[in-house]
Amino acid sequence: MPAAPTPTWDPGQYLRHASHRARPFAELLARVPALPGDPARIADLGCGPGNVTVQLAERWPAAYITGYDNSPEMLAGAEAHAGPTAGGGRLDFAHADLTDWAPTGTYDLIVSNAALQWVPGHLEAFGSWLDAVAPGGAFAFQVPDNIDAPLHTLMRELAASARWRGRLAGVLRRADSVHAPLVYLDRLARLGCEVDVWETTYMQVLAGEDAVLDWSKGTGMRPVLTALADDPEASAAFTAEYRDLLRTAYPTAEYGTVLPFRRLFAVARKAG
Repeated sequence: MPAAPTPTWDPGQYLRHASHRARPFAELLARVPALPGDPARIADLGCGPGNVTVQLAERWPAAYITGYDNSPEMLAGAEAHAGPTAGGGRLDFAHADLTDWAPTGTYDLIVSNAALQWVPGHLEAFGSWLDAVAPGGAFAFQVPDNIDAPLHTLMRELAASARWRGRLAGVLRRADSVHAPLVYLDRLARLGCEVDVWETTYMQVLAGEDAVLDWSKGTGMRPVLTALADDPEASAAFTAEYRDLLRTAYPTAEYGTVLPFRRLFAVARKAG
């Protein structure tokens, strides 16, 4: 099956649930050890609109940080965060496709937040990325690990239905877009790293009408919205069908709608 086409991103929609999306990155960084460089050099792979990349500058204020993304829309939003940092470092953003990104020079930290699930074959890139990490440095990432949740299974089933399969075949992420925790641990350990891998399920309470649909429009649903962008009527019809399925799967309470969301984390420290 061919790789899914690159989705078009909407920074405004993505940031509608910014606090829920940013929390896992903060918890990932809390487990990253001290970095060897002073100042450190850091690459953020799949930086999106830059709202979590700034957490790197808060943790390492003297660091030289580059956020990479392949979305012009996301990079345009990220530019608001670019420039000198409070500790004398610098935050910049650049275009890069993670399917073929090759490090230039040496990094003290390569980090990625909720991006590798969009990169087919990302496991095979770990070796070359770690080659560019300084001794004592780290490679750290987190990815959603909920491709089997109704949020995704209902969308895949709808896209594969008789009405939609002709337009949406091969568009959505495959069920193997994220590997099992042990697969990541084994790969990184065999590359000579000290590895910490864990999972967390967040009970996210979302506000507003059709909140789970609103969440999906910022991330998982982007490939569908991109594929149907030239046909507003079809886009609205698919969205309405998916909305009705989500309403049943994720009932609303008086305090909001609960979206259980499992994420996988890994921190690999290179031998010093």
